[in-house]
Amino acid sequence: MRAVVITKYGDPDVLSVIDVEQPQPNEHEICVKVRATSLNRADLMQRMGFYPDPFPGAHEIPGLEFAGTVVTCGARVTNWNIGDAVMGIVSGGAYAEYLVVHEQQAMRVPTRVGLDDAAAIPEVFITAWDALVCQGNLQRGDWALVHAGASGVGTAAIQICKAIGANVVVTCSANKRDACLALGADMAVDYHVDDFVEICQRITAGKGINVVLDVIGGEYLNRNVSALATKGTIVQVGLMGGGSTPFNIAALMPKRARLIGTVLRPRSLEEKIVATQRFINEMLPMFETGKLRPVIDSRYSLENISAAHRYMETNASTGKIVINV
Repeated sequence: MRAVVITKYGDPDVLSVIDVEQPQPNEHEICVKVRATSLNRADLMQRMGFYPDPFPGAHEIPGLEFAGTVVTCGARVTNWNIGDAVMGIVSGGAYAEYLVVHEQQAMRVPTRVGLDDAAAIPEVFITAWDALVCQGNLQRGDWALVHAGASGVGTAAIQICKAIGANVVVTCSANKRDACLALGADMAVDYHVDDFVEICQRITAGKGINVVLDVIGGEYLNRNVSALATKGTIVQVGLMGGGSTPFNIAALMPKRARLIGTVLRPRSLEEKIVATQRFINEMLPMFETGKLRPVIDSRYSLENISAAHRYMETNASTGKIVINV
């Protein structure tokens, strides 16, 4: 099968499409013929050598999400049949024509979405929902602050907030404000010129933000605390702005607030299954009703994977960059 492999760590040119052996499912797994995958920041980090290969072996194949059709079922698989359209998250290996995944990590592709777009759903929607709702306990009527509102996670987070009846402020660049507002954001703050702390305090009448979803980190951390409501929660899911910064913990304590660091990829299989199954029950039906939808910026072929990585590094995209396999 064709697959993208990391030949060495470095710039996008280290990615190469070669023929590798097709994986075979164990008794609880399905083998999926991949129609599409999508880019994630973790893919770029892995390419540069900052994420360890989850499946050490002859070839290092990145890719964290997929959409495709079931071609083989393990002996004890009961949820799926050959030909079923599925999508899901994996720890790696999605930049390939075939992959294997535990049957309980696979999700049925919503009929309203279809295979070509479904690869833009799993990673960002599960990440945003897990951070805001499962860990942040965002409720109807609450206020969320989402940084990088036009990113894949950001565009998913906006929709999730509105779907559950919460309010949402996002930060983004000026040229992406309209896209965020069109998705339902109550306020889109140009982080180049505006102070999101002041705007969050004003729009909440001084009560502050209940849940912050932050993919930036760095100097945003102290400002997030300033924007936070009493008993609020900051959920850190990325570090685009840096992983080390002076932090005034004394400002967190009077608010009786929580700071949570989280990522999906290193979780155990059991934890990923729990997250997937809860997402299936609580969020997946909203794709059928149209409350939620994938936001796709652009599409690249598998052979143009290096160009796709370069484009993601420009931060010019709104939503997901899909790779047609």
